[in-house]
Amino acid sequence: MRKILHILVLLVPLIILSSCKKDIEIDYHQVNPLYAVEASVSNEGMQARISMTNDMDDNSTTSDISEAIVVITGSDGSSVTLPYVRNGIYKSSEKGIPGVTYTIDIQIDGHHFTSSSTMQKMPTINQFHFIWKPIMGERFLMGELLFQDIPNEDNWYFVHLYRNNKGFRWGVKRDEVDPNKELQQLFSFAREGSSDEDMLVEGDRMHLELRSIDQKTYDYFYSMQMMDNTGTNPLQNFTGGCLGYFSAYSQVTYDCVFHTAEVVEKD
Repeated sequence: MRKILHILVLLVPLIILSSCKKDIEIDYHQVNPLYAVEASVSNEGMQARISMTNDMDDNSTTSDISEAIVVITGSDGSSVTLPYVRNGIYKSSEKGIPGVTYTIDIQIDGHHFTSSSTMQKMPTINQFHFIWKPIMGERFLMGELLFQDIPNEDNWYFVHLYRNNKGFRWGVKRDEVDPNKELQQLFSFAREGSSDEDMLVEGDRMHLELRSIDQKTYDYFYSMQMMDNTGTNPLQNFTGGCLGYFSAYSQVTYDCVFHTAEVVEKD
């Protein structure tokens, strides 16, 4: 996600979910450095990563920020100051509580950034597997995630798929079509027989993260997903003018190894 934030400053609209490849001529201009924040509260702890954007041709200095004051408060009266760890990361083992609204307050060299997010209930993964799906006479390899919608409330989800420890695909989903039922998220990889680098190979290690998120976080990631169509940057998630997002969420994970023999045929 850090690379995405750097690209946003240069106003280059790229869609991350696409597996298409094409040559792109990048026309960018010099911009003033901006702070970028990726922060979260989850069932695994609290964390914020803070950096400063650089120009595309500037590799002379580090962009990690180590002198910030980062405080996360909850609507339940809790307050945690995140200590600095390394590489622009501030971290605490304090876990979030579903239903609590958390506010992050960041102060850096006279700048002040805030954002808030409400932690959601824990999602449930029913199944994740790989399928061959026929499209216009050809077969495409896809990953299919099936998960149970949290019942009797509005819900929003973020899914991130990693390949060999590197971010590979991500997407957002909401329960507006099938509330209280099983939801599906598909990830398209490549056409059968293709030499595309997105085609999985035997033994690839896959890691899946499913998060239940609030609507504000969903709106941010959905606007990022739609960048290629709108030609604009994502919605602002912070006050104060920094890039990035703050999200309180509950997360479940799933790990597997890709084996061609286990891919399922699907209509």
